[in-house]
Amino acid sequence: MKLKVLVLSTLLSAPVAAMAEPALGTWLSPPDGKGQVGHVEVSKCGAALCGTLVRAYDSTGQPVTTPNVGKRLIWNMVPQGNGAYDNGEVYVPAFGRNYDAEMRVAGNTLTVKGCLGPVCKNQTWTRVR
Repeated sequence: MKLKVLVLSTLLSAPVAAMAEPALGTWLSPPDGKGQVGHVEVSKCGAALCGTLVRAYDSTGQPVTTPNVGKRLIWNMVPQGNGAYDNGEVYVPAFGRNYDAEMRVAGNTLTVKGCLGPVCKNQTWTRVR
C-alpha cells in the first residue's frame, strides 16, 4: 500500500514540477528615458516563453496610454534549466528593433540581456506577481 501511495504521489507531482517555469508571471521593467515603467506578462508560447507589455506607468505611478501596451516584447525564450532561457529575441520600443536575447531568473529578479552582434546590454526586472 505504501508503495502504491508513493508511486501515485510521484506521478501526480511530476507534471506540476515539469510545468513550473520560474520566469512565468508579471515583471516590472526599469524606467525608460521618459521615466515610464511597464508590466510585462511572461507566459508560455509552445515550448518557449514570450512576454507582452500589459500595462505602462509614468514616473509618478499613474497609468499611461502608449501604443506599446499589448505588444510582444519577448519571444522564443527556450528554457535551459535553473532559471536560464536562451535563443530568444527582445523588442526594444525605444530603438524600434529586435535583438538576440537571453534571460535569467534569480529569486524575484529577471535579467533580460539583448545583443546586437558582440554588443550586449541588460536590464534587471522585478517580479510583480
